[in-house]
Amino acid sequence: MKYAQLLVITFLFTFNASSANEFNDLVDSVFASIDDSIAPGCSVGVVGNGRLIHKAGYGLANLELGVELNGNNVHRMGSVSKQFTALAVLLLAEENKIELDEDIHAYLPELGDYGEKVTINSMLGHFSGMADYNYITGGDRGDVDEGLNIRSVAGGAFRLGNEDYLTIEEFYDVVKKAPLRHPPNQQWEYSNLAYFLLSILVEKVSGESLREYAHARIFEPLGMANTFFSDEPTEIVRNRASGYKRNGDSSEFVTDMTNLFWVGDGGLHTSVEDMLKWDQNFYEPKVGLDPARLLALFNTPNSEFDTSGGLYANGQFISEINGKKSFAHGGGWLGVRTSYSRFPAEEFSTIIMCNDVGQNPAEYAQKISDIYFEGR
Repeated sequence: MKYAQLLVITFLFTFNASSANEFNDLVDSVFASIDDSIAPGCSVGVVGNGRLIHKAGYGLANLELGVELNGNNVHRMGSVSKQFTALAVLLLAEENKIELDEDIHAYLPELGDYGEKVTINSMLGHFSGMADYNYITGGDRGDVDEGLNIRSVAGGAFRLGNEDYLTIEEFYDVVKKAPLRHPPNQQWEYSNLAYFLLSILVEKVSGESLREYAHARIFEPLGMANTFFSDEPTEIVRNRASGYKRNGDSSEFVTDMTNLFWVGDGGLHTSVEDMLKWDQNFYEPKVGLDPARLLALFNTPNSEFDTSGGLYANGQFISEINGKKSFAHGGGWLGVRTSYSRFPAEEFSTIIMCNDVGQNPAEYAQKISDIYFEGR
């Protein structure tokens, strides 16, 4: 690949330089189906012992201009954003500005009455009983008769994504009215609405937007200069990887970009190099008043509720893959498919950021992990 950057650092491997070359070639082969000349694709980083051992771009960052992905592009991360939101919330707790076991109403009293205590920790761990987007836009999944069914200004159902529009404040006004889907503390069930409300929590308690708070306390200390929560729909994002999808069943692509810019559940923009700096913090923690203690809390499951074979810790799915403990999360939104997974005992991670919704970054991550561990 034209922009595949070979990063041969022999002390990272039991491999010799020839084996490291072979590893990079094998990773390239995982993405061989992406046509660099006509299709969007993926930015890829592979981390071993705190260093990038492979960084590459496969496909185009912008189809209109023919700009290729080069491994340095800025991507929207979808739900991989949640771990950054979670760390911001834990930082508030470390600063003694919130209590994780306190009811969310203590900090957001304008929320509707849930009839139950809903803790911040339950929201972080997805056992709050809160609903998800489908309740907002058109009814739930059969366990309630009716959702909020908010409407488009054109009179039909609100179309969540790139057709209808709500500001952060307008969306908050909607989410305030959403009742619980079921009582809290009973089961694990994913809720984007909970993580959106956590972004509002950060804003109300700190007096700063999640973007500002995370920049000052997470991204700046780690040197993540190209990372931010994008809460402004008209801003210029330099080196952005635009989002695309197939036009129905055809081979042609169409633009697939959201016009909704609330954050918390998503909204993070970052690059491979910046994700490396995030990854390094897990081994040499720098964030927080007591970085090691904060990191230990961050990696501790919020509950013992099963997530179909694992646990959940502050925006991270914890599971075992081939006997190795893994922390991972994926993201998916308009024009976005992402995956970030790490194996802490082996100090190995994969960073996959795709700007084509037809790609499967979790599958790519698994293939790269298999290649790496088979070669050791």
